[in-house]
Amino acid sequence: MTGEKFLAICVVAMVTIVHSFSFTNPALHSYRSNNGSFESRVSSSSALGMATWSNGQAIKEYQDFLSTGRSELEKEDDGPSVIVQSSNPNNVPSLTDAIVGLGKGDDIVLNPSDSLPATLGDRSSYPIYIAIPPYELTDFIRNLNDEWKSRAEDFIFFSGGKLCGVVEPVLREFGMCRDSMTQVLVGFSTPAPGTGLGGTTKKPEDLSCMIGNDSQGEEKWAGESQSCGKWNAAVSSRLDDNGIRCKTVFYREWRRAMWERAVFDCVFNVVGSVREEKTDHADVAMFYDLEASDMMWELANNLRGGLAVTLIYGFEDRLFSIAEMRGKDEICELPDNMFDYSQNIFPGKCRMLKEYLNYAKDKCGLLQGVNVPAVPSQLDELPSKVRQGNLRADGVI
Repeated sequence: MTGEKFLAICVVAMVTIVHSFSFTNPALHSYRSNNGSFESRVSSSSALGMATWSNGQAIKEYQDFLSTGRSELEKEDDGPSVIVQSSNPNNVPSLTDAIVGLGKGDDIVLNPSDSLPATLGDRSSYPIYIAIPPYELTDFIRNLNDEWKSRAEDFIFFSGGKLCGVVEPVLREFGMCRDSMTQVLVGFSTPAPGTGLGGTTKKPEDLSCMIGNDSQGEEKWAGESQSCGKWNAAVSSRLDDNGIRCKTVFYREWRRAMWERAVFDCVFNVVGSVREEKTDHADVAMFYDLEASDMMWELANNLRGGLAVTLIYGFEDRLFSIAEMRGKDEICELPDNMFDYSQNIFPGKCRMLKEYLNYAKDKCGLLQGVNVPAVPSQLDELPSKVRQGNLRADGVI
């Protein structure tokens, strides 16, 4: 037997074993017990039946990265930057003021209809922060003129939190999800205008939290800002200068952290918004932790099967820690204009999530301006024939 044939047999055997395990073994994962500690239990979700090999995106991205022949991306320093805000005054988020507040007073704020400066400071290439709300982002990118298109590599997009949500589907539509594109996961506050002393706007504050030490004695953090792409060092420098932690990573790692934050933003707001009394994120962590935990695992399992995104071990602990340490007075909300960027973004059936969303619309008067997907019937969730029995040689199950 030649070496190539032997290698091929080994690969097929490994894939077969992985598929067999995913079809026949229930998932064992941690959950939050009554005393606040994390224990193990078997998941009742059928989402794990989805094959983790169903999406080749992660493999393709890794191959693209290897083809560059580089061990890391080129990094650019911070400096005077352009901040792009919505042309509609009613849709200018507090993110714009936050980015301005983090700068050194030499940034300029433009509308999409304005012309970009040929140089800024002493540089012809400079960061362009896109502070456009998610629901305007598609039109913004689609209507870019040639001048703006030529500067697309300098764009910086934001994700995470109530203001930014998940913009990956929009960026992917226009081919802007790649290693070189700068993206920021927001882990800092975005104070509303006029909330500071003398009617000024408060500076953004770090929202990351230290949740202990790992087995090597290293600090473990949750909710920290992260940046990737061409201008990741510039973003990190801008945040570090203001006392905000920011981790610089490659796109693949950033994407994993972004989806982890998306699970937090979705679960805690959905679980808390269906209560009769106003509920904040800390309340959800304290009183509705089992519901939140079940929904987290449902979404995490569907992310693995649908988008080839596997959340890092301990994500449940990190998300609950964010809610407990930073969630006081963060009222749970389900705004209509963020529905397609915060709740209606997860792959798979997501039965539990859709049950809550339909309850929020039908019983709580929320989400009245959006089309909430129907709850999938039990018939839609029957396991595949591979899981029901053995296929005989004559084709009969």
